[in-house]
Amino acid sequence: MAEKESFKVTDRRGRASEAGPAGPVAPPSAEPRPSSTRAPRAEPVDRSGVSGGGETGGPTLQGLFMMFASSALINLGEAADPVPGERRVDLEQAREAIDVLLLLRDKTSGNRTEQESKLLEEIVYDLQMRFVRAAEAGRPR
Repeated sequence: MAEKESFKVTDRRGRASEAGPAGPVAPPSAEPRPSSTRAPRAEPVDRSGVSGGGETGGPTLQGLFMMFASSALINLGEAADPVPGERRVDLEQAREAIDVLLLLRDKTSGNRTEQESKLLEEIVYDLQMRFVRAAEAGRPR
């Protein structure tokens, strides 16, 4: 009968560095680890800035609002599409972008700063008014 081949599995998920050069990490035990080996907590992000990137350069809720607002404006024909450089009207796509902003308004209620809430309300109102004008302009009389 042939002998079974053996193989070794090495865990490389980051805990191997705790073992050091001595060898593999022991399986987790019921004992809590000392607090010094815990990963540092992430600092809270200041979302009070108006810019899309903020000081950290990361995404913000206001940037997300502006992204969907830009999409709606392009689809309402209010701004040129950046790829072909032409203006076009696609009311269905504009409606989708506005609906996503309304969904974000509902789902983030109570979790936005005052500045974020004010921006979102202004964007939604403005886009809804532009949508009505665009829909009326495209309707046969």
